[in-house]
Amino acid sequence: MPTPRGAAGRHAAEQEGRRLALAAVFEAEFGQRTAQAVLERTLADGSVPEAGAALARHLVDIVARDREDLDAMLARLAPAHPVVSLARMDRALLRCALGEVLHSPATPMRVAIAEWVGLARTFSGEPARRLVNGVLGRVASEVVGTDSATDNHRAT
Repeated sequence: MPTPRGAAGRHAAEQEGRRLALAAVFEAEFGQRTAQAVLERTLADGSVPEAGAALARHLVDIVARDREDLDAMLARLAPAHPVVSLARMDRALLRCALGEVLHSPATPMRVAIAEWVGLARTFSGEPARRLVNGVLGRVASEVVGTDSATDNHRAT
């Protein structure tokens, strides 16, 4: 399906892509299928705009490829919340969020942080929202050395 026109359409498509990536990574936590297989099953009908599908594939690929590195970073940034002790949804949220913040230079960091904090609030609740916000804020400060609210760059 073509991407809806305009900035609002692209934003909506990207929001859908984040939601689909989160759902795929979450479902893969149960061990029946890989996140890539789950995502491709969802995208097979062609109803997702291309911008959303592309972002979802990108995020799922990052999580699959860099899962150990993402988990090590989570362990360092949130030592009070061991990765293995987190709820499956919270692990999926944090892995996807870190993947986008660290490896998606086309998305301004503050936008990525706001989007993932919103998804955490929607799919997990206030404690997860605070955790995601805190972890991503620390990443933004460490990666850039500035306040995350003004940044739109990534380390590569």
